[in-house]
Amino acid sequence: MVDVLALVEARLRTALGEPDARAAVTFLGTDRIEVLRFNERDIVRYATLGMSAQPMADPTAALADPVKGPRAELVLSVRAGLADTDKVLRPLAVLAASPQVEGVVVAPGASLDLGEPLWPGAAFSSVLVAEPGGLVEDLELDAPMDPVRFLPLLPMTTNEAAWKRVRGAKELEERWLTHGTDLRDPLRRSVPLD
Repeated sequence: MVDVLALVEARLRTALGEPDARAAVTFLGTDRIEVLRFNERDIVRYATLGMSAQPMADPTAALADPVKGPRAELVLSVRAGLADTDKVLRPLAVLAASPQVEGVVVAPGASLDLGEPLWPGAAFSSVLVAEPGGLVEDLELDAPMDPVRFLPLLPMTTNEAAWKRVRGAKELEERWLTHGTDLRDPLRRSVPLD
């Protein structure tokens, strides 16, 4: 059997360079989740490693397929030096463990809510899962396994998350674009939602 996580880490290193830090978190009854930190001048990127070890299973399925099904890792990018964003390691691991713990399939357009700030003082307690492919290309695996998708996370304020629930992800993304919102700014406030 192919070592999916070794291939995932190699893809992350190819796309983002060498990680300068990593942390591991294990939750009761789940596989270990690591979070790797990559520094790229004024941007810090955090990527999960472990979520893709098993395919995500449809929560309504009677049995989870151990081979087929969507696989993903999460990537968060923020501006460096503006906030204590390294405290996001555990919250990211919690989000990456959600398919195992809660039986959810994480896909673009979904909201993931922590119920607490992503890092100390953050205005964000949830994230919008964005479309993959821009920063880290999908990792093709041998059939019948699905490819691993690297899903960018866009932090949302409480108001933005509520607005997204009513209007949808596409409208929130258009609102951010219209207002030139810097989604990597760890200190940003909510986009105008009038």
